[in-house]
Amino acid sequence: MLTENARNILARGKRLGWVMEPDAKAIFAEAGFDVPDSILATSRDQALGFAENTGYPVAAKAVSPEIVHKTEHNAVVTGITTPEALAGAFDRLMGLPGVKQVLVETMVYGVEVIIGAKQDFQFGPVVMLGTGGIGVEIFNDTAIGMAPLKRKEVVAMAESLRARELLKGFRGRPGVNMDCLVDTVVRFSSLVMEMAFDSIDLNPVICTRERCVLADARIITANAS
Repeated sequence: MLTENARNILARGKRLGWVMEPDAKAIFAEAGFDVPDSILATSRDQALGFAENTGYPVAAKAVSPEIVHKTEHNAVVTGITTPEALAGAFDRLMGLPGVKQVLVETMVYGVEVIIGAKQDFQFGPVVMLGTGGIGVEIFNDTAIGMAPLKRKEVVAMAESLRARELLKGFRGRPGVNMDCLVDTVVRFSSLVMEMAFDSIDLNPVICTRERCVLADARIITANAS
């Protein structure tokens, strides 16, 4: 269920045309979704202190109203394992257009999936589940369903994916907690029914045997130009 804070975040995002990652994750965290531990750092000391307390590896991401697609600006650094590497990444990211904060968060490793939604002019919110990370564009391995979804519908969507064996465990690699993944998609499909948006991408969602973590989130607001 959307909180009052979440509605305020969406209202601010509508003026910009999209909701930046920290705010998007705040919406989902308040709705009970699993997000990484993180800090919005404005200084090296804040970034390094967070990593020291939580442990490496960490990821660092530029936060800017001018950067919608972070990959186009090389605005994400993952797998940072040392204070020196984090300091260097922080300094570079702070030099990108419009950046005043850097999101530093703990790394989670597992199977990458994408969970998304798009407003269809006829059917309303349509939910997508598929192969995530950079594999989205390479493999185009997705399944769609109309929100809100029931658990059996999400299971069927997952079973239709070409990468379904990765979810179950493949060649010695552990599978994912399917109950957790299905629950995440079902709750996502219910939440988007309350939201005014054009599109939502949770990519990647990192799934392990224990959890499904929203490693990235972007909301394009309704009527965004």
